[in-house]
Amino acid sequence: MAIIRYQALKEALSRKPVVIVENEKRSALFGQNVFNEATMRQYLTPDAFKAVKSAVDYGSKIDRKVADYIAMGMKEWALSKGVTHYTHWFQPLTGATAEKHDAFFETTMDGSVIEKFGGSQLVQQEPDASSFPNGGIRNTFEARGYTAWDPTSPAFIYGTTLCIPTVFVSYTGEALDYKTPLLRALHAIDQAATEVAKYFDKNVRKVVPTLGWEQEYFLVDKALADSRPDIALTGRTLLGHAPAKGQQLEDHYFGSIPSRVLAYMRDLEVECMLLGIPVKTRHNEVAPNQFELAPIFEEVNLAVDHNSLLMDVMQKVGERHAFRVVLHEKPFAGVNGSGKHNNWSMATDTGVNLLSPGRTPMSNLQFLTFFINTIKAVHDYEELVRASIASASNDHRLGANEAPPAIISIFIGEQLTKVLQELEGVSDGKLSPEEKTELKLNVVGKIPEIMLDNTDRNRTSPFAFTGNKFEFRAVGSSANCANPMITLNTIMAKQLKDFKVEVDKLIEEGNMKKDDAIFNVLREYIKKTKNILFEGDGYSDEWAEEAKRRGLTNNKTTPVALKAKVSPKAYALYEEMGVMNRVEVEARYEIEVEEYVKKIQIEGRVLGDIARNHVIPTAIRYQNMLIENVKGLKSIFEKEYEKIGKEQIALIREISEHISEINSKVEEMTQERKNANRIDHADHRAAAYCDKVKPFFEKIRYHCDKLELLVDDELWTLAKYRELLFTR
Repeated sequence: MAIIRYQALKEALSRKPVVIVENEKRSALFGQNVFNEATMRQYLTPDAFKAVKSAVDYGSKIDRKVADYIAMGMKEWALSKGVTHYTHWFQPLTGATAEKHDAFFETTMDGSVIEKFGGSQLVQQEPDASSFPNGGIRNTFEARGYTAWDPTSPAFIYGTTLCIPTVFVSYTGEALDYKTPLLRALHAIDQAATEVAKYFDKNVRKVVPTLGWEQEYFLVDKALADSRPDIALTGRTLLGHAPAKGQQLEDHYFGSIPSRVLAYMRDLEVECMLLGIPVKTRHNEVAPNQFELAPIFEEVNLAVDHNSLLMDVMQKVGERHAFRVVLHEKPFAGVNGSGKHNNWSMATDTGVNLLSPGRTPMSNLQFLTFFINTIKAVHDYEELVRASIASASNDHRLGANEAPPAIISIFIGEQLTKVLQELEGVSDGKLSPEEKTELKLNVVGKIPEIMLDNTDRNRTSPFAFTGNKFEFRAVGSSANCANPMITLNTIMAKQLKDFKVEVDKLIEEGNMKKDDAIFNVLREYIKKTKNILFEGDGYSDEWAEEAKRRGLTNNKTTPVALKAKVSPKAYALYEEMGVMNRVEVEARYEIEVEEYVKKIQIEGRVLGDIARNHVIPTAIRYQNMLIENVKGLKSIFEKEYEKIGKEQIALIREISEHISEINSKVEEMTQERKNANRIDHADHRAAAYCDKVKPFFEKIRYHCDKLELLVDDELWTLAKYRELLFTR
């Protein structure tokens, strides 16, 4: 097995960068494989084009007859680009995308063949709903489910397949995917935010939430990754001693991109351009062999689709360059993990970013309205926000090496903190003319000075205002962005809806003018939400204690965090906003709890296998070599043996102790896993895996890593950290 490691290392070191030749400008490539507006104008009839635009802009339904014309144009476009198959591309609750390919090829009654694709194939298909995670919504014998076309996310071509983004629902109508509740949440916030935006501009007809994600990832040579069963099966290293050099010199971050990695990045970017994914930024991240790419922001639904597609494309492009793309949140101990910062904002159809400070007093008040309401929404639902980014893999990352802690707090910076303090200090009741002048000119009037980078960045904040958007930093690198976006947009919709009720009540019953009513409600929100605002070090023990005094939760593990999803408060929220019913909420909770159990279960099995089938046999082999050496020393230096052989005997004894500890800890872990598997209740089973099984991982790892330092390097079978992190 050690031979396999050295062969993998030799293969990795011999790799040359793939030559990438770009013959066209990126702008010319962008969207070539997307059925976008320009393509639709070319291939659709005026009525069909108008129907799609109306569906995208206003949520209008598309008539089935018109759908036939849309399908005809889509097919002709796809065939002109060499496409042979089509698929409904959807996002089930597995965390990956799903697709079943059907050929355009059809036979007729007279034996001839045609390419066929009609409105019925475009609009709806029936995949098996029982074979995907469904949380008990569908039984195994109840297979029927539906995928339905989402016209707000354009179809695209990948390879020789036309991919049609769709929702995925059960036969009885419950959502079985991420897209369906996301679309509902976006509809809810559109309605609520539009009504509030009309306080400031009567011409606003639509509010569109926007998202710009930042995807962090590791690149590991494929041969080296394949030599590690833990990377292959769990996406992370379950053992491995830290190398002498890690990230402590801080020489990788923003450094020169290695040539082989740059070739991968360029190839990936070309694929993204063709697919209409507007990637713009690339750079080295903090940890060795860690990188990041980020796009220009887009409408949330499209941004989520693009990120889900990207994660698949990254792997496929990685294969061409002999890289394994590692998206796990914490693949290597002792260095930074990977996140996927979600930069969220809202924009009106009149072209205004509602979280961007304006140039006039009225637009400043508009900014404050949406800014303070966002703080209030996160304050009121901080447990649900934490639950939205909970996973077994993200638990390893939160609170460690740059990632924010599990305590949800908001960072707004010194300047905006002072603005809120001044706003809070204005006297109660209606604003006098003097106070209005003070408010508009001296307090709110300061806001135009705020630039996009108006504050120092706080890397320990899970939710930070960064000038014209909020950055949700706690999202994990392997996560589907839909999960946090469903939560964030839903709580914001609820908050804006309640805000409008309060303001209208003051206007109608308190005889207040609109601005006075808005300000009075905002001032009360400022007073109520102070506990969620934090500017300091989120890693410190003092903050954990302070957060507890403030009443903020610190749900460090996924089984604890997920319980917020099935609280009466969560049920009421999702049902009121029309995002999910109780059955759908409970199903998702069951799926996520079960996923947590399965991931810890798999990691436990893999760790036990590696420890007993790789580490222990290698250690014994080396131990036997030492024993033979000691025997030889004794025969040669019989009189001086005790002095000469002392160190070797101590080493043999130390190896034996580590082997013994590994064996006993693996036995204990296996027994705890069996005990957990006998628990029927999903909550309790997850808690058992978290509290009883998972703690053995570090105990077993400790002894394995000690043996890695003791055993002859030529015998060690597993690629080491120095090879995984520094071979490019």
